[in-house]
Amino acid sequence: MKVEFAPINIPLKRRFQTVAVLQWIFSFLLLAEFCCGFFVILILGNFWFLAVLYLLWLYLDWETPCTGGRRSQWVRSWTVWKYFREYFPIHLIKTADLNPNHNYLLGFHPHGVLVAGAFGNFCTGPSFKDLFPGLTPYLHIMPIWFGCPFFREYIMSAGMVSASKESVSYVLNNEGGGHASVIVIGGAEESLNAHPGSLTLNILKRKGFIKMALKHGAHLVPVFSFGENELFKQVANPKGSWLRNVQEKLQKIMGFALPLFHARGVFQYSFGLIPYRQPIHTVVGSPIPVKRNLNPTTEEIEQLHALYLQKLRKLFEDHKRNYGIPEHKSLIF
Repeated sequence: MKVEFAPINIPLKRRFQTVAVLQWIFSFLLLAEFCCGFFVILILGNFWFLAVLYLLWLYLDWETPCTGGRRSQWVRSWTVWKYFREYFPIHLIKTADLNPNHNYLLGFHPHGVLVAGAFGNFCTGPSFKDLFPGLTPYLHIMPIWFGCPFFREYIMSAGMVSASKESVSYVLNNEGGGHASVIVIGGAEESLNAHPGSLTLNILKRKGFIKMALKHGAHLVPVFSFGENELFKQVANPKGSWLRNVQEKLQKIMGFALPLFHARGVFQYSFGLIPYRQPIHTVVGSPIPVKRNLNPTTEEIEQLHALYLQKLRKLFEDHKRNYGIPEHKSLIF
């Protein structure tokens, strides 16, 4: 394979952007393991008492990821995130106002490999606040990450909270409104479909978010992130292949998927784990009004789910031409 090296005279700003994304990749793929290893070293070393104190803190603070988390505006405003967003670049597009007197459940699609658009738009920078004043976004992720020592503090500071039912209920139960739960509907399983050009969503059997919206009277908002699947290439894993079968079995055991992805490197463009410089346009659709229903029937859930799919498809069709999607391409549910 011929290696394509990056030019020497690249502007310093672009170098900063690459370093910012490298830091994000490290945080996403290795920081949790690094934190767990550091915790083990504390236990086995001379500073075991610090580990004991942290365990006490963990016991007392265990429910925080399910009760709104502990965000830090300072962390969310780090300059590194500005360079991170500029690398792709990442954009947030508003199509309708969201009244801050209501609570909202934003369904984010697609998952992609590493959910760059969701993190860039809802955990960093002022874009969401500027476009939707009065609303506070909460990005829900797998509960397993909040069991990692130290790492849990970091991700909570960025505004991430648990994806458990208790956590979603806490966010959507805000009486004064102004809360927005952001849920990546396809989950980890959908990352296995994250190939360039793929428009397959794992949503037909995902109806728990519909039930949560009904129980809390949270208005539903479809969100589609154009470019999310273009950031990485993934080893071919069609349904039924041995690789896909192994990945799906591991996903059921561990709770998260293991897509075999690759893209470019830091100093060359031929291979590595740095995502390609592909623009991400995250389009926030119009809200679907939802009346509170503490005990929704199966039929009511099915009806609202069908309406959500209809609105999501319309959002995609209305905007696909703006972001390079061929006219004949459509979402696959």
